[in-house]
Amino acid sequence: MGNRSRLEPNEPVIDEVPWSDSLTAYDREHFTIYMRLLDASADNASKEEMAQVILGLDPVCEPERALKSLDSHLRRANWMVRTGYKAMFGS
Repeated sequence: MGNRSRLEPNEPVIDEVPWSDSLTAYDREHFTIYMRLLDASADNASKEEMAQVILGLDPVCEPERALKSLDSHLRRANWMVRTGYKAMFGS
């Protein structure tokens, strides 16, 4: 993730993404974050770096919270690219 600048999320992130089998308001508000996480993951960024740079959570001060939130957002991001995008783009 080296030279990527930090983008502030549209809405604050939460520890556990609300899960649904359909697209949620949270998904729509955090779509860019999901895509940034998938990109960073594909670039082999560390979990700590993704939590800090993308989610704005400090993995040193709050390691459990940062990793829990990251894992939750990555799971939802993967769901979005497999299933959720269909609802987002009207397919």
